[in-house]
Amino acid sequence: MSKEEVVPAVLEGPPLVVRDDYRSILDVFDVACRQYAKRPAFSCMGATLRFDELWQLADRFARWVVEHSGMAPGERLAVVLPNLLQYPVVVFGALRAGLVVVNTNPLYTADEMRHQFEDAGVSGVVIFAHMLDTLEKVREYVAIEHVIVTEVGDLHPLPARLKYNLGARWVTRQAPRRHPAGALALRDALHKGRGTTPVERGGSGDDVAILQYTGGTTGTPKGAMLSHANLVANMLQTGEVLGSAVKRGEETIIAPLPVYHIYTFTVNCMFGLESGCHSVFIGAPGMARSAD
Repeated sequence: MSKEEVVPAVLEGPPLVVRDDYRSILDVFDVACRQYAKRPAFSCMGATLRFDELWQLADRFARWVVEHSGMAPGERLAVVLPNLLQYPVVVFGALRAGLVVVNTNPLYTADEMRHQFEDAGVSGVVIFAHMLDTLEKVREYVAIEHVIVTEVGDLHPLPARLKYNLGARWVTRQAPRRHPAGALALRDALHKGRGTTPVERGGSGDDVAILQYTGGTTGTPKGAMLSHANLVANMLQTGEVLGSAVKRGEETIIAPLPVYHIYTFTVNCMFGLESGCHSVFIGAPGMARSAD
């Protein structure tokens, strides 16, 4: 049987529904957070952010970027985080401020991280405290002006936050007891970003939203330049494939894969968010031991 007999010249299927109000990731984010405001958006290790809480925290991070960091639209911000509630807050906040997000595997070696930072032209980084030792080796070669550090329980309510963070510092000793000189705690950035009016949004359409690096299976990892429109189209295609199998505003999606990977970003941070689903991040085993 020939290829022509197996694959038709024109693939039949339902037309892709393109919404005029989805011109960027931020349109998706704003519409979803308004429509599903009081529903749970993301959970991790027993803590949950509602859609309205997620929007407020992302706006605070964006305000810190715009008013306090000195970073300009188009600059590259590396996000070196495992599956934590902080990830969607930082990513959507950075995009709102017009930055380009550089998703980075937190398990990278110093050499791998150095290559990615140099290739992407990173000027700032948000990093999980457990990975600070690796970052300090990278900073010997790469000038990174802004370092924002987050700990495992930063978005948990008290007393869970103290249990997780102090456990990681003093019991399991996975996190350093002190942050590097010049580094800023994410909680401090969010506090400085408090405001009464929303930050004016940056980034839309053909603007680059994310630099997503390949796994390096066939060579040195390369950064794919993904625009807002690229990611919105991927999200809409995911919705078309799943169709009526997903009930908007009612589903729970488990996310065991790393959120910095494009699969989890597309399914949970884009499609799941837009459809009002509750995404549950499965954290790394090392994070869970911090609470023992």
